[in-house]
Amino acid sequence: MKVINPYNKLDAHLCFGCSHKNPIGLNLSFELHDESIIAHWKPDERYQGFHQVLHGGIIATLLDEVAGWVVQVICKTSGVTSELSVKYHKPVYTNEKELRLEAKILQYRSKIVDIEAKLVNSEGVVCSTAVVSYYLFSEQIAKEKFYYPGSEAFLP
Repeated sequence: MKVINPYNKLDAHLCFGCSHKNPIGLNLSFELHDESIIAHWKPDERYQGFHQVLHGGIIATLLDEVAGWVVQVICKTSGVTSELSVKYHKPVYTNEKELRLEAKILQYRSKIVDIEAKLVNSEGVVCSTAVVSYYLFSEQIAKEKFYYPGSEAFLP
């Protein structure tokens, strides 16, 4: 099921990961599949580190972003990244047809949620994985301070 990005209605929403208004951003869109968030993304040479290899920082950003949408859609609040541990298993090339990003909850620890994220290339090979820990805000704080629109705003 397609996930709606309600933040795109805000004039000042320029998130590098998901805003459609950011000309240098990643322009990610998301889908909800069971208890996972999925995104598909086509890399290009603007995001390379070494010649034709996707920059490791961009990979980390992709994994953090898809995990952040688990917080928004599945945890039904907002939060901030408190820890990000990435493992780079195989290089990701900028001429890939499409990458698949997947994230799901591993566990809750009080106000922290641990999320597993992975990046899969167009041949189905897992190239990078991450465990992303997010500090979760209460829904009230998320709405008051972080523009969280409520869980119903993300689904059709």
